[in-house]
Amino acid sequence: MSLEVESLVVELDGARVVDGVSFAVEDGQRLGLIGESGSGKSMTALAILGLLPDGAQVTGSIRWNGTELVGLPDRELARLRGDEIGMVFQEPRTALNPIRTVGRQIGESVRIHERLGRREARERAIAEAARVQLPDPASIVDRYPHQLSGGQRQRVAIAMALACRPRLLIADEPTTALDVTIQAEVLKLLLGLVTDEGMSLVFITHDLAVLSQVATHGVVLEHGRVVEQAPVATLLSAPASPVTQALLRDATATLWRADGDDDGSGA
Repeated sequence: MSLEVESLVVELDGARVVDGVSFAVEDGQRLGLIGESGSGKSMTALAILGLLPDGAQVTGSIRWNGTELVGLPDRELARLRGDEIGMVFQEPRTALNPIRTVGRQIGESVRIHERLGRREARERAIAEAARVQLPDPASIVDRYPHQLSGGQRQRVAIAMALACRPRLLIADEPTTALDVTIQAEVLKLLLGLVTDEGMSLVFITHDLAVLSQVATHGVVLEHGRVVEQAPVATLLSAPASPVTQALLRDATATLWRADGDDDGSGA
């Protein structure tokens, strides 16, 4: 196992936002955390990386290749972030620094973890920009986030997360803010990169249809608790919990509306 989460509890401002969550991610596995807003999926991801808000209380166990992360000093956690575990956040507009070029931001992790010089880091940033299929990589690395489209900013965020070739990628609803066409392109890109590198993936979403495109196994959360774990194919064909059944109805309705909009009538 590369990642093992056992009986994880997160309390924030006196409220239990994650309540006994357990799951495991094997090397190369693509696992999804799925649930509605407030189900605890993002808090679980932030707990793995030690990025919870100040004052959060964490109990239980998070083991990364046998190393216990709960209670690990922040300096040691910082060595893992970006290097062994990468993360793509939901909204790149807030995740990216507006006053730094995207090239500097892509190259930052390799400068820290691989101790590259500024020129080498820029060359690496250009290569990573090309890898995530950004147009004119040598030029785009000199731009600022506000000069890019939403889809391009998300590609920058993916490049940042993958620059050091982490063994695990956590993607927190990385396509929610994008339109359907761009969403499909980014999902295809993300899945291709993860597959090519043989990385493990924890993909967070509220959309079962999206989950079915990127993950092989799903963990369904409600009010901070796991209500169902199963292969994604099983969640789609025979959901056991009312929560998963509701998610499946939502996914089916979304797909039906999308098909209905593409009826060739031009309406």
